[in-house]
Amino acid sequence: MKIMQPAKLISTLLLTMLAGYGPIALAEYSRSYMDSQPMSHINTNGVEIAYQVLGPENAETAVLVMGLGASHTVWGDDFVRGIIAAGYRVVLIDNRDTGESIRYAEEDNPVLWWQLLKYRLGLNVSTTYQLSDMAEDIINVMDTLEIDKAHLVGASMGGMIAQVIAAEHPERSQTLVSIMSTTWAKHLPQPDKQSTDAIRNMADNEDEEGKRAEFMKKMGFHAEAIPRQVMAILHAGDRSDAVKTITTPTLVIHGREDPLLTVEHGEHTAELINESRLVIFEGMGHNIPDAVRPNILREIGEHLSSHPVAGL
Repeated sequence: MKIMQPAKLISTLLLTMLAGYGPIALAEYSRSYMDSQPMSHINTNGVEIAYQVLGPENAETAVLVMGLGASHTVWGDDFVRGIIAAGYRVVLIDNRDTGESIRYAEEDNPVLWWQLLKYRLGLNVSTTYQLSDMAEDIINVMDTLEIDKAHLVGASMGGMIAQVIAAEHPERSQTLVSIMSTTWAKHLPQPDKQSTDAIRNMADNEDEEGKRAEFMKKMGFHAEAIPRQVMAILHAGDRSDAVKTITTPTLVIHGREDPLLTVEHGEHTAELINESRLVIFEGMGHNIPDAVRPNILREIGEHLSSHPVAGL
C-alpha cells in the first residue's frame, strides 16, 4: 500500500476539505445562526464535549457529526436550517479536539513520520484517542439528552464515526447518512498527485492574500487537531468487516469529483451495507457545494422520513 509523506498527507487532507470553497463560498458561508444559539457541555471521565441543540423540541433528532479538524460550525447555517426545515431537531457536536470540546496539548501529538512508517509496515500506530472514543462521545451526548435513537449524519471522518456508532451501537441509530466518507479499505484509491498539486496550487494562490487561512478559521477548522485525528483514522484501519455488520437503514452520499476520498470509497461503503442506497452527485468534490446542497438535503430528508422513530 502506497503511503504519502507525512507533511503531504496532512496538508492534502486539510486542503482537499477546503477545495470547494472558492470566492463565492467565502461570501456566502454563514454560521451566524449557530453562533447565536447557546452551547452546552458534558464532562465524562475528564473529557468535555460541547454540543448544541436546535429546532423543534419534540421532533425526531438528527445528530450531525463533522469531519477532520472541524467543529460543528463547518456544516454552515444553510445545511443545518435545511435539516430543521425537514422537520427534525438537530444536535450539533464538537468532536474532541475541536471547537469548545476538550483540546489536547501539542506534546500529545504523535511523531508522524514514525507512526506512518509503522502503518506502512502493518504495525499498530499510537493514538491520543480513537474513532471509537469519538463515537462514545456522541453516545454520551445522546444519553445526556435522553435520546434513545437518532438519525446519524456524518461527513468525511464524521461519516466514519457515524459508521462506528451504527456498527457498535445499532440500537442507538435510527438511520445512517454517510457523506463523502469511507471504510478505509486498503484497496481503495489514495489521492493522486494531480489532484494534490491542483489543490496545493489553489491554496497557495489563496494564501497570497491570506484568504484561505482567514476562511479556515472563520468556518471552524482546527489544524492542530489534524495529526491526532489522522492517527485515529489510521489506527482504526480497514473497517470493512465492521461496516458489513451495519443493519441501520443507510444512505451513502458521495461526490463524483471527490479528489480525496474518490467515488470508489462511497461505492464500497454502499456495497458492504445491505440494502443501502448510494447517491452520487456530479459537481461535488470533498465538500458540500452551494449548488448541490438543496439536492443533498432533499435526499437526506426523504431518507429520514422513510424510517421514522417509533413513538414520535
